[in-house]
Amino acid sequence: MRSAHKPLRLAVTAGLLLATGGLTACSAADDGLKIGLITKTETNPFFVKMKDGAQKAAKEAGAELTTAAGKSDGDNESQVTAIENMITAGVDGILITPNDTEAIVPSIKKARDVGITVIALDTPTEPQDATDALFATDNERAGELIGEYAKALLGDTKPKIATLDLAPGITVGKLRHDGFLKGFGVTDKDPAVVCSQDTQGDQGKGQTAMENCLQSDPDINLVYTINEPAALGAYSAIDAAGKTKDVTIVSVDGGCTGVEAVKDGKIAATSQQYPLDMAAKGVTAIADKVNDGKDVSGYTDTGVNLVTDKPVDGVESKDVEFGLDKCWG
Repeated sequence: MRSAHKPLRLAVTAGLLLATGGLTACSAADDGLKIGLITKTETNPFFVKMKDGAQKAAKEAGAELTTAAGKSDGDNESQVTAIENMITAGVDGILITPNDTEAIVPSIKKARDVGITVIALDTPTEPQDATDALFATDNERAGELIGEYAKALLGDTKPKIATLDLAPGITVGKLRHDGFLKGFGVTDKDPAVVCSQDTQGDQGKGQTAMENCLQSDPDINLVYTINEPAALGAYSAIDAAGKTKDVTIVSVDGGCTGVEAVKDGKIAATSQQYPLDMAAKGVTAIADKVNDGKDVSGYTDTGVNLVTDKPVDGVESKDVEFGLDKCWG
């Protein structure tokens, strides 16, 4: 069953195109299944794997996949343009990992208002119900897992914690941060948290942030990082300070470089997520909505596993061999 909203969308799109001197009305009236994927960036291995998953699923569904990306993390303008272009192209559905979870909402509304199904991948919008559905890691649970692990690993050792976070206003960063604190059993105001710095998930900025934290408190013994590039930056700073035996690093993502860092002992554990599955399930959901009228709504958990070669009692984990088999990048 084709989407009941598509004739409305095509009519609206045609009017916009003719009014703006764009393509002709008939050029948008293609009945083939069309899906758009908009990622935060093109180069991050996480989003490269997400694109791979979407392409494979689109091929299986007989859909045409159009892709676009922000120029960098935080680039909302490029994502707004991508949505507008996809509306013009008459797509049936859009999958998006929003760079600015609030600023993108009006553009998403424009797409939904003409009958396009919009699914957020990885990062929920604010509010979450601004999209039809969310396919993502339970990012709070991902953080909670490494918090529980770090707590068990430290045992009776008094913690001095540095948190290397993402950036203000990005839901995925807050969810992971809050989950870690919950899993460890502390709050931001706890005296155990001695330093917090934003890294934008960047390795170089992670190194600088860790250097700053070590300057403010040389006795830090536990580092939470938003992702593995930030973790590797932190490791470089810790190594330069001669403190690798004194500091435990835990992280989130599960990319191949990160899992290799777990194998090498640079990171004690990471929570692995699965971007290929997010995108593949999103494509399938849009195809099912268009072809069979099957509604898609709410949150779908695409899974997370703790990966470590130093398991602890009471915290379920997978070994590095499993992590390398499932990693991306």
